[in-house]
Order: sequence, then C-alpha cells, then structure tokens
Amino acid sequence: MNTSKLIALDADGVLLDYNLAYASAWERAFGGRPQLRNPQAYWAMDRWTVESLQGEALQSFRRSFDAQFWSTVPAIAGAVQACEKLVAAGYELVCVSALKPEFAQARQANLQRLGFPIERVMATSNHAQPGHSPKARTLAQLRPAAFVDDFLPYFEGVPAQIHAALILREQDGSPNQGPGLQAIHSTHGNLAQFADWWLER
Repeated sequence: MNTSKLIALDADGVLLDYNLAYASAWERAFGGRPQLRNPQAYWAMDRWTVESLQGEALQSFRRSFDAQFWSTVPAIAGAVQACEKLVAAGYELVCVSALKPEFAQARQANLQRLGFPIERVMATSNHAQPGHSPKARTLAQLRPAAFVDDFLPYFEGVPAQIHAALILREQDGSPNQGPGLQAIHSTHGNLAQFADWWLER
C-alpha cells in the first residue's frame, strides 16, 4: 500500500481551464475572440469556431503561447477549494505538467496568483517514448499516493503503485477511452469530485 502523503496533479484540464485560455490566445493573435461552438468538446479547436491554421498564421498563433499565456490561465471552478481540502487533510500537492521547462516558472506564478496551495511545478515537456507518458519518469521518482490527470495517454508507464485517477471532463472527441482505461483506478468528473472521494474512502 502506498502511504505517501503526496498527490500529483496535472494542470490543464484538472487545475486550469486551458480551453478557455485558448480563446484568449486566439484573440490576442488575431484580434477577434472566437465564438463558442461546442461546450462539450474535449479539444480546444473543436470547442471554438476557429479555422485550421498553416504557415505564418500558425506560427503567429504559436507565439501567443508564451510566458504571459502560461501565467494567466484561469482556474477550473472548484479546483482551488479541492486543493485546499486535500492540504487541510495533510497532503502535499505537486503539479506535474507536460509543459516546456522554460515555462515552469510562469505556471508556478499562475497557480500562486490563483491561490492554489501548490509549491512545486514539475515541467516534463510532452515528448515521450512509446508506451511511456512524458510524466512517467517524474512520477516514478516522486512516488505520490495518487496522480490525477485528464488525458488517458499520460498514465502509460506510470507505476501501478500510484493511484491513477482520470478526470472524465468534456466527452466529445475525448481520447479517454479504449483498453488503457483498464489501468485506471478511479474516474471523476472534476478535481473537486476526486478530492471528496479520496478523503471519504
């Protein structure tokens, strides 16, 4: 049994609303905020009425995902309170994010500004070996009691002793299906539901 008092949390889709921030990045790059197309879409490109970009337009948009962007992503409703409950129960929280390491400080500043009781951000980038999440090595070193993420492929290669908690948020186009679900220990609608369930076990 894993008796660690550490819980590892993903950022985008668990703590922070990346899909909402995506619309702001589009507006910043092109001057107009996109219209909401499908609030139940998993991917930001499907959620907003945006065009597929190529060439210079794509490069311009990618430049919007800078330190300013990563330090201003809004919190998901109830996520700060969920973290506060876990900390009050004696857990330490660490954010493990598939983010370029150069933006780890911006992400940390973002979380602190929003009031999250999280002192560490581990940025793993999103490059992985086949069958292994880019987060797997970091999680193996941390050995938390639980790892909470909203992207099923990020559980690949994570040690089985770590409780794998999958957030099943917006389902249209979701990658959270298939045989990989057999390795998941619990599923929840959001972090608040996970926190309540975890503390009531």
